[in-house]
Amino acid sequence: MNTQIYENPLTSRYASREMSYNWSAQKKHSTWRRLWLVLAKCEKKLGLDITDEQIRQMEAHLEDIDFDAATAKEKELRHDVMSHIHVFGELCPKAKPIIHLGATSCYVTDNTELIQMRDGLMILKRGLLLAIAKFAKIADQYKTMPTLGFTHYQPAQLTTVGKRFTLYIQDMLLDLERLEYELEKLPFRGVKGTTGTQASFLELFNGDHAKVRKLDNMVTKEMGFEKSIAVSGQTYTRKVDYFVISMLSGIAQSAYKFAGDLRLLANLKEVEEPFESKQVGSSAMAYKRNPMRCERVCSLARYVISLPANPANTHATQWFERTLDDSANRRIVLGEAFLATDIILSVLANVAEGIQVWPKVIESHVKNELPFMATENILMAAVKAGGDRQELHEAIRTHSMEAGRRVKEMGESNDLIDRIRGDVLFAKIAKNMDKIMDPGKFVGRAPEQVDEFLRAEVDPVLEKYKSEISEGEKRKSKISV
Repeated sequence: MNTQIYENPLTSRYASREMSYNWSAQKKHSTWRRLWLVLAKCEKKLGLDITDEQIRQMEAHLEDIDFDAATAKEKELRHDVMSHIHVFGELCPKAKPIIHLGATSCYVTDNTELIQMRDGLMILKRGLLLAIAKFAKIADQYKTMPTLGFTHYQPAQLTTVGKRFTLYIQDMLLDLERLEYELEKLPFRGVKGTTGTQASFLELFNGDHAKVRKLDNMVTKEMGFEKSIAVSGQTYTRKVDYFVISMLSGIAQSAYKFAGDLRLLANLKEVEEPFESKQVGSSAMAYKRNPMRCERVCSLARYVISLPANPANTHATQWFERTLDDSANRRIVLGEAFLATDIILSVLANVAEGIQVWPKVIESHVKNELPFMATENILMAAVKAGGDRQELHEAIRTHSMEAGRRVKEMGESNDLIDRIRGDVLFAKIAKNMDKIMDPGKFVGRAPEQVDEFLRAEVDPVLEKYKSEISEGEKRKSKISV
């Protein structure tokens, strides 16, 4: 670790090696060389005077990049693409005259960024699927466990722990749909020339429009894309960046929702994230169990959520065929958006893997609040047993006010049920009070909804992407746990 210069914490502290490499200089510039190689191969097939020896030289030097030499050359030329053309050409002296033939800088820069986004989306897809799979196990395991529902962060009608997790999964499934859509629709820039007119290639092929179109299609297919963008200026439209980053923001929003809820539940001691045996919660307060993983998710999610405004402004301010004020900005925002989202998904899976649910605490909170929620059921049962509805209602109201005062003013337990059980007006149902108060009777269809949701919505996705989920399990990331 070099302590003398700034290091991006996304790579030095958190991100997976896989995503870090995807946005690395090595991946970027070796992809430039592959693009030059593919361009030359396709130009050769279409009749340009390019030799097999030139192709072989380029093929032999795709990965051995002298970054120091490239940096020195860039200081001289003040142009990053030209500096790498020169360094590559020195390794391939026979090929040097035809490297980058007919192309503009955006041929390598834009196409490489689209490749990095495509590959990054595939990494994120595995992470999202893994999180869905782990959340699904929690939903199924706790589908019948009654817990307090909350509206306005006030106790509300009961739900189940598992049902609550289906809400998080539903959000992630919507994110998966968006991710798959962006992955499917992501275009290649292709071979478009300096201002998108393909004029240089038309010149190379002596005015043969068909060969220029074929070159664009051949290079696109060779680089693993189904289609290139139909028209471009010098760059592909930066609206593509906005769509992709907006989708990453959606993943971050879903993650924040879950992590924020878990932080609140940790305060209630109902559900907690994993906590290691040697983990320190506070340098001063030795007893603390801070939800640091979920706090990290929220912290990074807040950053990703803020990013779509950036590519939106970049797209809006690209004058005519292009301006260069997008370049420095995109060097930062594209990579960091993917790195941060990758970390978020890794931590979500880590939390779900070791989540701690405390049934006795949950049950205690239910018992404290259920008496108030059960009063309507008690009222109906007492009326069915022959009581006067208005008289019974007033009795319950009086007992409820006194029980509430006892809880709030005196800090005592809720004794509403004992008060009702001891009231002569409810004598006929006193022996059935425990049955009436069964928390399972207050969760509605929550358990059935979990089963139906998992069966209809989640299981088909998990089956379809079984191999990708397995691959996600194997990912090696640098999560601090």
